[in-house]
Amino acid sequence: MFHAHTYDHYQVPASPLIQVEHLTRIITTRMQKTMLLNDITFTVPTQSLFAINGPSGSGKSTLLNMLTGIDRPTEGRVIFADQELKAQGENVLARWRGRNVGIIFQFFQLIPTLTAFENVLLALELGGGGGLRRKDWRERALTCLDMVALSSFAHRLPAELSGGQQQRVAIARALANDPPALIADEPTGNLDSATANSVFTTLANLTHQGKTVIYVTHDPQLASLASARIDLLDGQIVNEHGANAIITSRREVHS
Repeated sequence: MFHAHTYDHYQVPASPLIQVEHLTRIITTRMQKTMLLNDITFTVPTQSLFAINGPSGSGKSTLLNMLTGIDRPTEGRVIFADQELKAQGENVLARWRGRNVGIIFQFFQLIPTLTAFENVLLALELGGGGGLRRKDWRERALTCLDMVALSSFAHRLPAELSGGQQQRVAIARALANDPPALIADEPTGNLDSATANSVFTTLANLTHQGKTVIYVTHDPQLASLASARIDLLDGQIVNEHGANAIITSRREVHS
């Protein structure tokens, strides 16, 4: 059970980190066209706890891929810190992701043969170290584990950690290169309620350290804890709070 009063002190700064303008994504085959996102417009405020809510098939995963530059829009654009993602090549976008976005998955995606410390260190190696000198990477990895209260578990393998501990390692890994935004895809969906509450609190507290945390959920209760959010249904925004979104039609979103 999530407790709304735990997070009601989060305030939304005025300036957006991300601007999404008239975003449309259509998949075309020889047989048919499928519209996954239909004219989506909203902003993600800087240092907000931002929820993307909706049932399965509503377009949440497609939208995540747009925000991280993994997929390209059919129409419209995504502007991240005044930089349009669509205008960049694949190699440039891969380097951009390493510096600007930390991604957290529902099923952790830790490398099982590496310790918690080594999983975070690998993220630094792949992402270029977040501007740090190589000799400082090990200290940075330990700092990130300390930020999620796991420094004492640094040398344990994922199999030696609980599900909640593994997800906190994944959060530490996402923090490694000090990106301005963390994007979490159903970050508590594979956890029991008590552990999920602890992990969500860890994520929410990162907004006080200057991070913008964007999380996808199909749970309206979890979405209600955000400082800003959009509700998706059938590829359209049907409700919003603090996101300057264009509402297509007001409909209730169920999990």
